[in-house]
Amino acid sequence: MHPPFGLLYKFAQSNVARKLRADYIHIVQSSHPAQESVGAASFPVRIAGYFLVLATLYVCYFSHLGVVGFVGNEAHYASIGRAMADSGDWVTPRLFGRPWFEKPPLYYWSAAVSFKLFGVSAATARLPCAIYALLATLALAWLALRLYGAETVRWLFLLLPVTVAMIAFSHDAVMDMPFTATLTIAMVCAAELLRLSPRSNSDRAGPSTFLRAILFGFFLGLAALAKGPVALVLCGGAVLFWALITARWRDALRLFHPAAILAFCATALPWYILCARRNPAFFGTFIVEHNFKRYFTPEFEHLHPAWYYIPVLLLGCLPWAPAAIWAAVQGVMHVRKSRTISPPTLLVVLWSLIVLCFFSFSRTKMPGYVLPALPPATLLLARICERLAFERRKSFAATLAIAAVAGCARPQWIGHLHLEFDGRAVSPVLMTVFLLAVGASNVILAAGVLWAKKEWAHSLVIPLSALPILFVLITGPALVPKLQALHSSPTSQFQMHEPNVGASPPNRNAVKDEGESALRAAKRLENYFR
Repeated sequence: MHPPFGLLYKFAQSNVARKLRADYIHIVQSSHPAQESVGAASFPVRIAGYFLVLATLYVCYFSHLGVVGFVGNEAHYASIGRAMADSGDWVTPRLFGRPWFEKPPLYYWSAAVSFKLFGVSAATARLPCAIYALLATLALAWLALRLYGAETVRWLFLLLPVTVAMIAFSHDAVMDMPFTATLTIAMVCAAELLRLSPRSNSDRAGPSTFLRAILFGFFLGLAALAKGPVALVLCGGAVLFWALITARWRDALRLFHPAAILAFCATALPWYILCARRNPAFFGTFIVEHNFKRYFTPEFEHLHPAWYYIPVLLLGCLPWAPAAIWAAVQGVMHVRKSRTISPPTLLVVLWSLIVLCFFSFSRTKMPGYVLPALPPATLLLARICERLAFERRKSFAATLAIAAVAGCARPQWIGHLHLEFDGRAVSPVLMTVFLLAVGASNVILAAGVLWAKKEWAHSLVIPLSALPILFVLITGPALVPKLQALHSSPTSQFQMHEPNVGASPPNRNAVKDEGESALRAAKRLENYFR
């Protein structure tokens, strides 16, 4: 059995796990514990809160999509989508006329549709990823509403869209966000099939179960079209270990509903079969080289230690990394003290851990691989904040305030770091402005929790903590260059550089290209997108 799953399986079958199930963690149905009485917010305050949520979603996912030129592999993937739109061949991905089997076609199809509807540009190449990010957020919010209630949804809308990872990958024309979104929606449908919410328990038969099975199979098929068979491994692994721990095998087998299997096969298999029939090299290139070899061998040379994704995930959680650390500690303490964990929460925990463990054992490690762990981790963070942040408001506010002060007291240390993005130096001014915004967001959130007894705190003050990040996102393209001009000096080693599709990307020795290398293709890509 595969190393990460083998370790989890051995733990689930061990005497320790049996004792854990029997004596220590009693799996209980989800409930909504009583919280401090908070007066109902007035209608204008609620409307202002809803407006802030909508503004957050728009600014974080859709603002300035085209302000920066193509970065890294974006131009390659976008050019494949344009080739599909121009040629009408939606089966074989082609880069400059040559087959390119590095990734499945979901992003290419999405980009091709975007180009046909809105024209060809960097913004339209990234628009599908922004839409996928929005869909993932809405699906997760719907699951949070079904499982935990409206307060958790409010926290989720504050926490998830503002994270660095969601903002960055919603503005990056690569496969990570489409895969994360489709896998997230598939897991939401799986939670419904597992009858984890009270409402799903009330209608156990009839067309609703059939519809849930179809949706689960359809979105799992889309996830397989976004990044390959790994979708089955991650989804199946989370449900498998959930069933091992809870002993609810009959519920887990519901995911094999005939409608789910048919929907998955009808969604994913046609492209794999057609592409393999038209291209004999497809199986060896995509399945063997870009799946098995990428995972099991160091051939692609992105070598990092096993703990690599822990700091990556924390950085991706910014500006809420201090809250995430606090929530992890408090969550573990709460489970140890209460000796209870609900089946929905257990599934969300395993969903995040399976992604983290699976890719931690991969020989090739890229930051985007762990992105599918962020939505469930943020849902856990929202749930713990909703249950414990107000109950333990002093420790929560103190953690956020200390982290904010520590990061912002001496922002000059940023100038001593030589940060690079896609081989280009990143301005320390940009990093300083962002760090100050992170600190301000944490301070406002701490203040909102401390003032939780006021009727407007839940609806208004907590969403306001996203404003510093939104301000940087809105004004950054115009503000940072002016600050950089004031900051720059003849001896400065750090300058703002806008990635340009006409510039040659650095040689990372990472991918065995099927077609022409990035160095030889740069000029052709520039002409291709004019």
